[in-house]
Amino acid sequence: MIRIAVPNKGSLADASIAILKEAGYRQRVDARDLVLLDPDNGVEFYYLRPRDIAIYVGSGELEAGITGRDLLIDSGAPANEILELGFGGSTFRFAGPAAVKLSISDLNGKRIATAYPGLVQNFLAKNSIKADVVRLDGAVESSVRLGVADVIADVVSTGNTLRQAGLKIFGEPILNSEAVLIKNASQADGLEILIRRLQGVVTARQYVLLDYDIPKSALDRACELTPGLESPTISPLQKADWVAVRAMVPRQDTNAVMDDLWTIGARGILVTDIHACRL
Repeated sequence: MIRIAVPNKGSLADASIAILKEAGYRQRVDARDLVLLDPDNGVEFYYLRPRDIAIYVGSGELEAGITGRDLLIDSGAPANEILELGFGGSTFRFAGPAAVKLSISDLNGKRIATAYPGLVQNFLAKNSIKADVVRLDGAVESSVRLGVADVIADVVSTGNTLRQAGLKIFGEPILNSEAVLIKNASQADGLEILIRRLQGVVTARQYVLLDYDIPKSALDRACELTPGLESPTISPLQKADWVAVRAMVPRQDTNAVMDDLWTIGARGILVTDIHACRL
């Protein structure tokens, strides 16, 4: 029985449950449930605070878990990232007073407020910067105004909260984070099916299946537009000088590809969602 940690709340919780369901696993229906057994798949799910998941996995109590890359690095736990899951994206940045021009080199000797001390200390060490890290559990934007810190390091989305606090971003991103599947650093076996299933869902979300009919005279150009992952599937039609083509196309390119196919003579262009795949 493989034991897997799932975020029990926060921005990663619902998306984590959704991807596991799409991968064919049972998930809890009551948010108060802390443990769920999925005997058909040989998995036991534990619903934990996202910040604690890397600790449980790193200790070996659980074999795998879903958490944020930022939380994994911040924990310092002996756990490894094994798969990007394509949701929960965020950027971790430094910010300081809007009226002051700052750069990363200016961090020397500064007080940096953050809810991610491990992550910040790791960055400072890699860049040979000596600064004091002030750990706060939240609302770090107020720390500069209240005199607790000189700058902050925090997750940034739109930046509106920073601007309201009189702060502005400076320097390159400390980290680009997203939801990831992690495993214990010494765990080697037993996760192949889980990884393959989740990878299938991640890939399926990135692509659609495109079907269309095309005159043989335009087939070479059509295949350039829809090369597929290896090559498109081409089938004969009753109409002798036409063929049917099927190929996987990046979801974000779908409408542009359809426009180009129409221009070169393709007709009957159909788009189908892919719910899961094995490639």
